[in-house]
Amino acid sequence: MAKIPLNLPKPLADKLPDAFGGSAAGVVPVVRLQGMIASGGAGFGRVLSAESVEEPLRRAFATHGAKAVALLINSPGGSPTQSEYIAARIRQLATEHDLPVLAFCEDVVASGGYWLACAADEIYATATSVVGSVGVVSAGFGFSELIDRLGIERRLHSAGEAKARLDPFFAEKSEDVQWLEQIQEGIHDEFRDWVVGRRGDKLKAAEAELFDGDVWLGRRAVELGIVDGIGTLREVVEKRFPEATIEMTGPRRSLFAKLGLPAANWDDVAAAIVGAANTRIAWSRYGR
Repeated sequence: MAKIPLNLPKPLADKLPDAFGGSAAGVVPVVRLQGMIASGGAGFGRVLSAESVEEPLRRAFATHGAKAVALLINSPGGSPTQSEYIAARIRQLATEHDLPVLAFCEDVVASGGYWLACAADEIYATATSVVGSVGVVSAGFGFSELIDRLGIERRLHSAGEAKARLDPFFAEKSEDVQWLEQIQEGIHDEFRDWVVGRRGDKLKAAEAELFDGDVWLGRRAVELGIVDGIGTLREVVEKRFPEATIEMTGPRRSLFAKLGLPAANWDDVAAAIVGAANTRIAWSRYGR
């Protein structure tokens, strides 16, 4: 078929095949996955959820002329359920569009962040990236002695013996801790099975070392097989797809965001402040 002589702008030419006047070089759309993983918008700043990433993921995989989809990840983790939702959606879209997925680790890709990375066919990190944390953690505070000192009486009424488990204003019970540990072990098993299922023979260390919740810098992560190589997004993409255009794919911004105005709904400000504190704690766990 003869090439149709069209004078196309480069971004459009890169997306069209040679027969239609394009360069056939293609595009590698990039989706940035940045921040804590949580449902809804529990906190100031970026929050990753199945809802918030749906649009950019769909747009990236539907990009005309896409050679692969790149995930640029920077997350200390968060909700295991949202991590599972997002990772499953990435795999679904990759299968639907028959595209390879490359994940690139920035500062921290830990816990749920690594769960997302394992949705990719290949994972790359920099030498200073902090990667791993295949484990489960929960934290809280106990105030039972404090309210005793203050002369405060806690009144809690529930239907169901287990309904008030781990209430922070009552003394901790061993059977409640045992219940929590069982829940955590179940989630840990799911996390481990996901990593093993996605990484397979690439893993180069015993499970006791890989899945104890520890994190490693990029080069050690490569040695352990939880990462495929050292390299930045641009380095790897330019080597794998020399002529392709790298194109960032972000969510469409609302009118408020375009005008630099705050969101109109302030009902969740208190919850957002608490969420921001939890986010700071999560990042500081990895020295960031």
